[in-house]
Amino acid sequence: MNKEQKIDIAKILISAALYAVGFATGNFWFFIGAYLVAGYKTIFEAVIGIIHLELLDENFLMTIASLGALYCGQYPEAVAVMLFYQVGEFFEDYAVNNSRKSIAGLMDIKAEFANRLADGKEERVDPEELKLGDVILVRPGEKIPVDGVIINGSSSLDTAALTGESMPRDVTEGAEVISGTINLTGLLQVRVTKVYEDSTVAKVLDLVENASSKKASVEKFITKFAHYYTPMVVGCAVALAVIPTIVFGWSAFDEWLYRAMIFLVISCPCALVISVPLSLFAGVGSASRQGILVKGSNYLEALAKVDTFAFDKTGTLTTGRFAVTKISPAGGISEAELLEMTAVCEAKSNHPIAASIAACWKERSDNTEASEGPVTDYHELAGKGISCLYNGRKIYFGNAALMRDIGADFVEATDMGSIVYVADENNYLGYIAVADQIRDNCADTLAELKKLGVKREIMLTGDRLEIAEAVGKAIGVTDIMSELLPGQKVDALETAIAAEGEKNRLVFVGDGINDAPVLARADVGIAMGAFGSDAAVEAADVVIMTDDISRLTAVMKIARKTMKICRQNVVFALVIKFAILGLGAFGLATMWEAVFADVGVAVLCILNSMRALKL
Repeated sequence: MNKEQKIDIAKILISAALYAVGFATGNFWFFIGAYLVAGYKTIFEAVIGIIHLELLDENFLMTIASLGALYCGQYPEAVAVMLFYQVGEFFEDYAVNNSRKSIAGLMDIKAEFANRLADGKEERVDPEELKLGDVILVRPGEKIPVDGVIINGSSSLDTAALTGESMPRDVTEGAEVISGTINLTGLLQVRVTKVYEDSTVAKVLDLVENASSKKASVEKFITKFAHYYTPMVVGCAVALAVIPTIVFGWSAFDEWLYRAMIFLVISCPCALVISVPLSLFAGVGSASRQGILVKGSNYLEALAKVDTFAFDKTGTLTTGRFAVTKISPAGGISEAELLEMTAVCEAKSNHPIAASIAACWKERSDNTEASEGPVTDYHELAGKGISCLYNGRKIYFGNAALMRDIGADFVEATDMGSIVYVADENNYLGYIAVADQIRDNCADTLAELKKLGVKREIMLTGDRLEIAEAVGKAIGVTDIMSELLPGQKVDALETAIAAEGEKNRLVFVGDGINDAPVLARADVGIAMGAFGSDAAVEAADVVIMTDDISRLTAVMKIARKTMKICRQNVVFALVIKFAILGLGAFGLATMWEAVFADVGVAVLCILNSMRALKL
């Protein structure tokens, strides 16, 4: 609790004490004292508003209503209006501050300083002062101030503030490190690869700070509603005081003025103006805590209406990393012999498939690297594979076309992914299947999305149809568009969007690296695995900092629950206010009911809004 909030509590307690004494003694001056202690700030701000011609705010409404009650001799009720209004304001400020502190705590990722090494000496500087190529020292417990690469040392990094993951990430010399993560164990020397304003932490903080500028339609509705609603109700209050007085005479003025003041208190739109933005702000904060950065509440609202998900395949549904999935020997050799032969002979190649075969061989043997060894006469056969002499024996490695060219007696494999066939001049020796790995929990996540009401799931990929269909079969996606160039992905997305109704929304999920046009065209673009990816942070509307595809269901649930809370607040506040407005106009509601309709409803809506922080 800050100093200003403590002062507010003191004012409320002093005013309440004077109010109680006034009730006990019936002394007019105790009520006036209680009124001034509770309401002097509100009255002052109302006067400032009048000077600046900004009349119709809550300060003006409360001041006019309470002064009207004083004029009518309703001293306890006049004090109650101001006192309980201050109680409501305190709860509003406390809730908003707590929400902001919660998000600030989640996003407290900026390092306060950096330890720069220069000429063998260490100096403490601001992160903004670091330049490309500078070397910094990061001790255990310190935050990494800017993005860089480790040149000395190894450690574990706490990435929870950025990714929401509790497991530390092990790093060693040569590894890239991201600003905002915390060094846990070892001393690190890091060479700066990005200045502060270009680093991950600066981009993330800018994204979160500007999220409130992109408002949901419900938030825009509340602003517009208050703009017209408040003047309309003030006009009704004036009419309620004046017209009956003209009809029934001056003797009826006090009674109808009192009803008009009740009308004004009820009309204050605090419950809506505060609780709806607070709900959306809290929803964005809840997503941030789970490593999901939402660039505006309008995207939360769109996610709540999602009907279709379109996915890029490589790097999104799959990991984007090749791995050996099957070794099928033939011709009398073993799996180990086939793997070793292929890894050694393809050691010269920098193709991802060759690298994955070499990695598999390293894992299964004691070799630390796939050296060329007994390989001579190495030739690359364009579009088909390679040939070489292995221990003096002519060996061919490649696709089915190469096997047909050399007349090998083989049967084409049906395994998912890329197939490397192996044969010598006389015999077919088998094949190795290499495939992009499907992400863990991918099938379960897509099934969960369908349970949440997603009717259509589409795969967009530049890969071959047979590979796309194999992945689709494994994860339960049947709507597949394959062999697409980047421009064709946008066209395919346009077709999918055209099939949607006006009320439904389409989400595209990609890795953010080469999907910028598609991310921009979708109703909501979600970039996955954006840990350290500038392109993803800039191109997408929602950024998931990890490779965990299950976060898609998390952000969907947050969006829907947040919008549900907003609707609850709007309906509850309007129903109560209009009901008591009607009662007040007919003299069936007192100022006490009016105070509840304003302050009580506002506090209840605020408490309901705070639930969004716990989603």
